[in-house]
Amino acid sequence: MSPTEIFSLANMIAMPMWLLMIVLPKWKVTRFLIDFKIIPILLALVYAVYIFLAIRIGGGMDFGSLGSVMALFTEENAVLAGWVHYLAFDLLVGMWMLDQNKELKINQLLMAPCLFGTFMLGPVGFLAFMLIKTIKQNQK
Repeated sequence: MSPTEIFSLANMIAMPMWLLMIVLPKWKVTRFLIDFKIIPILLALVYAVYIFLAIRIGGGMDFGSLGSVMALFTEENAVLAGWVHYLAFDLLVGMWMLDQNKELKINQLLMAPCLFGTFMLGPVGFLAFMLIKTIKQNQK
């Protein structure tokens, strides 16, 4: 498969997981996928393949300066690996938020925007969750 096809496939497996987490967070299928980290593991496998290909084609990875990191993202396999990295880790953060919420019991109407924010803007959704979590814990 081409990197373009893998990009589409990675998005297609991440998107339904986000929908389940936002709309049906307590459903047994959703909980199974969260508990066993099925989708992030699949994405991690894709990441491992494409980061290996990027290193093999482009040489070592230099994260020492902004210019070096920008140069990394001129190689298609490295860009794909970077994107899959985002997909996997944002999903893990969303899953962690839902795991935290088992005890916190934040209303789903507040959780949904946090999860959507994490899906679309990563750290922004995480920050919103942490603010709500702090407020909720201080109410006890």
